[in-house]
Amino acid sequence: MPFSMKLWQIQGKDLQEINQESLNDEQRLEDWVVKDPSILGIDVLLIGRQVTTASRGRIDLLAIDDEASLVVLELKRDKTPREIVAQALDYASWVKDLSYEQIETIAKNFTGKPLPQAFRDHYGFSIPQTVNANHSMIILASELDDSSERIVEYLGEQYGVPINVLFFTFFKTASGEFVGRAWLKDPEEVQERTQARNEAPWSGFYFVNVGEGEHRNWDDCRQYGFLSAGQGEKHGNAMKKLKPGDLVFAYMHEGLGYVGFGTVTQPATMVRDFAPDGSDKKLLDLPLKQPRMSDNKDDPACSEWVVGIKWAKTFDRDEAKRFKGIFANQNIVCRLRDAATVDFLRKEFGVAS
Repeated sequence: MPFSMKLWQIQGKDLQEINQESLNDEQRLEDWVVKDPSILGIDVLLIGRQVTTASRGRIDLLAIDDEASLVVLELKRDKTPREIVAQALDYASWVKDLSYEQIETIAKNFTGKPLPQAFRDHYGFSIPQTVNANHSMIILASELDDSSERIVEYLGEQYGVPINVLFFTFFKTASGEFVGRAWLKDPEEVQERTQARNEAPWSGFYFVNVGEGEHRNWDDCRQYGFLSAGQGEKHGNAMKKLKPGDLVFAYMHEGLGYVGFGTVTQPATMVRDFAPDGSDKKLLDLPLKQPRMSDNKDDPACSEWVVGIKWAKTFDRDEAKRFKGIFANQNIVCRLRDAATVDFLRKEFGVAS
């Protein structure tokens, strides 16, 4: 059955349903996304609007994610069920063959910056060497019929097509308009399914970037059993991907190599609330080599977010483990898939197969 969202207002002990309204001009939705892409609920950098394709079609919005994969964002507008799905697929078939030079031209026309600069300004790290290795499609709709939903589900589940629907439902009361957001499918599951088809199988281990600098220190991580990231919402959110029981390899940036292997014991917590395993004190009450971990401690968007780790084996920075071609990137957290890297780390850290 087609997706349906309802909203109620609490009035004392009763609930009053709020009337759902039709969005008579989906141009408003496009304008909202351009002004604030965070309303999508995923972290992407917009690089194009009304991008003309080779067949003279126009992609409503084009974005790039933190792995340099392109994302086609297409509004339903007044298209029929088959038209909107077919159009998204048509645009994706064009996007997949775009060269780096073509993507940079599109991005520079929209952002006013060279692609590497726009990428670094948004994500805080350099653009990966490989750009457009994968792509995905998102249909933006205030509502969608059962047939369209069924087609999207079928393409994704049976053939691993990276397509999803993001619903924006509109409500109206005497006090104003409201917007609700919901995905047809979990976007992380769609991404993982796409990666599983196009990349090596997941090893079961996570890559975590230590990110040593003015707000964190590897010696503190080793001593008190944690990893952290923050000073920005997208950085803190990366740590929230890790759950108790997950197995992680810690990587020191600047090409140093891998320095730790352990198991997640505590989910991501704001630094002010985190207490190391076995300690009766909060982390910020302990002697730290990097006391600036406390910066923005009361701000959920900018606080350091800390994950508890039971280290099985760690090394000093100058003993970091690496080889030429070892897997490493600027992501804070990602799944380790490179077989050569996993085999090497198992041996160096004594991890059983």
